[in-house]
Amino acid sequence: MKKLFAVSFGILISMLASVSASGASVVVGGKNFTEQQLMAEMTTRYLEAKGFTVTKKDGMGSAVLRQAQENGQVDVYWEYTGTSLITYNKVNDRLSPEDTYKKVKELDAAKGLVWLNPSKANNTYAFAMNQDEAKKLGIVTMSDLAKAIKDGKELTFACNSEFYARPDGLRPLQKQYGFEFSQGDVKRMDTGLTYQALKDRQVNIALVFATDGRVPAFNFVLLKDDKGYFPSYALTPVIRKVTLDANPTLGPLLNALSAKLDASTMARLNASVDVQKKSFSDVANQFLKESGLI
Repeated sequence: MKKLFAVSFGILISMLASVSASGASVVVGGKNFTEQQLMAEMTTRYLEAKGFTVTKKDGMGSAVLRQAQENGQVDVYWEYTGTSLITYNKVNDRLSPEDTYKKVKELDAAKGLVWLNPSKANNTYAFAMNQDEAKKLGIVTMSDLAKAIKDGKELTFACNSEFYARPDGLRPLQKQYGFEFSQGDVKRMDTGLTYQALKDRQVNIALVFATDGRVPAFNFVLLKDDKGYFPSYALTPVIRKVTLDANPTLGPLLNALSAKLDASTMARLNASVDVQKKSFSDVANQFLKESGLI
């Protein structure tokens, strides 16, 4: 009887240990725009399917979220390489995408943060045009745009006030490409309105984010940044080292999700929310299933 009790007790302890390991608690964060809220939802659903207990804290401002992670209030969220390089680490050097990733990985390691594998989704700034007009004018690259303007073509440009004024915004871009919009041809407006202004043909060019769902939905084309002006903003899972050390399976799991993401995929998923008005939950679940992750 004692032997049976000892065996049963041993099995119970093993079961409890297993539940404790598989039910480890993780706090997933996210910023306050569509792509970030979608990634927070997707990560939550994914990790829950793998046995983790997840608390989701999304809808946060960028600086607040980063501080929350450094303070240990958020374990993991998806950050952009350029944001960490320029905004958090105050590095303004022009680096290649590969060097940008290496630099933030090195700098943030000192703060207890681990950059896992970057995805191929680069949510950097981009200049967009309506596809038919770009084709008609023969504009494929930013250099093509510069040539058209220098040749006297009057083209209007919509951007937000921040990009217009910031020291790494419009003015140095024009300098690098050797052209300049006339003052009356630059229309400053809220970020979200640039897409609608371009769609409605109120302007010829608009500042957009490369993975925004409205780019494919509105049949825009992105001009190739052939001189590499815009920094790389590779969407990457970043996790606290203490969390990863305690739950080493999180690394391979998040890397597997990162490998499924690229710019066109994120634009399509973002459009599912912003244009087709599907819920974050439905879009996240469908993608995870289609990708074979759950």
